[in-house]
Amino acid sequence: MSAQEAALALFRRSVLKQRKLAEIRGALGPTEGLRCLDLGSDNGVVSLLLRRQGGRWSSADLTEEAVGAIRDLVGDETYRVDGRTLPFADGEFDRVVVVDMLEHVADDAAFVAELARVTRPGGTLVVNTPHVKDTLLRKVRHAIGLTDEKHGHLRPGYQAADLTRLLGRRFVLDEHHTYSRFFSELVDTAINFAVERVGKKSSAKGMVVTGADVKKHRKLFIAYSLVYPIVWAVSKLDALVPASGYMLIARARRT
Repeated sequence: MSAQEAALALFRRSVLKQRKLAEIRGALGPTEGLRCLDLGSDNGVVSLLLRRQGGRWSSADLTEEAVGAIRDLVGDETYRVDGRTLPFADGEFDRVVVVDMLEHVADDAAFVAELARVTRPGGTLVVNTPHVKDTLLRKVRHAIGLTDEKHGHLRPGYQAADLTRLLGRRFVLDEHHTYSRFFSELVDTAINFAVERVGKKSSAKGMVVTGADVKKHRKLFIAYSLVYPIVWAVSKLDALVPASGYMLIARARRT
């Protein structure tokens, strides 16, 4: 099994990653013929699948592990960044996607200024980030060791008002909503707890599960695949929960 095949197999067994990609695509719109940038796409499968919808893409992330995983799947145009500066020209991109990265950078205001610099006027910025919620499930996650610090989060997340203030006059927030409600988050909590128990270590970008990990723990992945229909069914119970979700996605326009 190649790295790409393993990463795609893992993606097809992750309810949250599939939902995340669907939300990003919905906010992003068509990309054919456009210059695009994705930042922070974890193990690279989001980068790979975004490229398949067209456009010329670059990718970047904060750690060598994450960048290596992305590069294994998409090849060139993959960079390591420090969260302060981006190695791109002014106004280079028509579309910029920030996937679970904003909460990892030390100075989010400086990072937004860089995002504004590399996005052309009228261009689109899509941000996916944790939605700040003080809930019992969040307390449980912390109690079993799945803390913000363990995930490399320098802040717990954002609400829409926080993003509006952060984007300032550089971007206009056009649309936002939350997703991933209680049952999806419960499933994600159980999976993260289990992955940690098999020895996967966190980094400054949190826990990056790659195609290499799937191949290393192939028997465990097969066992998980057998129970995946139950995992999927549990996540669908989100429809019964009226509360806001644990993830926030927003689309903004460069002024």
